[in-house]
Amino acid sequence: MALMPKRVKHRKTMRDRISGLATRGNAVSFGEYGLQSLEPGWIAANQIEAGRVAATHYLHREGRVFIRIFPDKPVSSKPLETRMGKGKGEPERWVAVIKPGNVLYEIGGVDEMTAKVALVRVAHKMPVRCRFVVRRHGL
Repeated sequence: MALMPKRVKHRKTMRDRISGLATRGNAVSFGEYGLQSLEPGWIAANQIEAGRVAATHYLHREGRVFIRIFPDKPVSSKPLETRMGKGKGEPERWVAVIKPGNVLYEIGGVDEMTAKVALVRVAHKMPVRCRFVVRRHGL
């Protein structure tokens, strides 16, 4: 089942521009290794789920996968072959807004090589460029 909010304040939102770097959610907090975005963009709920499935399938019940993003933005679209006007289209899908620096996924409880391979598999499913990051214990 795809991720989506239980309820929202506004059913349809504006598109907005994605500017700047991520100031929150930009460090590995829950696991030992993470997947960090390098580009801004939208990641759809089904893409997030595909990444989760890819990671858990590779780890087969070893370690733990943490999803650090949530699709809370509705994206609307009008039906095909519809004339202009008559208002905004209905919400079609849910996306997570990603800034450069956002940690998307984290993995804990496995060695570095296993985590790296699992997160590379997840990165192939993502619409933005990503990199493998390790938790910094000094801070």
